[in-house]
Amino acid sequence: MRKILLVLAVLAGFTGWAQEKIQWMSIEKAYELSLTEENPKKIFIDVYTDWCGWCKRMDKATFQNPEVAAYMNEHYYNVKFNAEQKEDISILDNTFKFIAQGKRGYHELAAALLNGKMSYPTVIFMNHKFEMLSPVPGYQEPPQFMKVANFFGSNAYKDTAWKDYSN
Repeated sequence: MRKILLVLAVLAGFTGWAQEKIQWMSIEKAYELSLTEENPKKIFIDVYTDWCGWCKRMDKATFQNPEVAAYMNEHYYNVKFNAEQKEDISILDNTFKFIAQGKRGYHELAAALLNGKMSYPTVIFMNHKFEMLSPVPGYQEPPQFMKVANFFGSNAYKDTAWKDYSN
């Protein structure tokens, strides 16, 4: 029985049964790729905290969806960013630090990305120059998320208002 399960597991990997996952990277790596790649992708940042239940639900329901993962990997450099991480981040000629506040605190980069509105989950869409396209706060199911990701990933945002696109 173990041999059969092992063979099935191996075959799943070779035949595409294995579920595609979002390829997450650090924000520093995404920034580096945006500067060095010949045709850089846009940047997607999932801003979360360890204690956020909706963040965990979005990880499972939305980010593990094979269609979402395939689309995001093709069109974006994907960053998972803990808004309460303690490590400094040097990017865009700045060093962002953790600010202790009460029992927790926040990271200065999270505050900058979220325009001071510390709401989780919030996803950020940026162009390849690290310019903000839009923060999108709140939990999103895969169909809703795909509509937003495609709006920016397909460049529809350049000539179509969101209101028109979403109808």
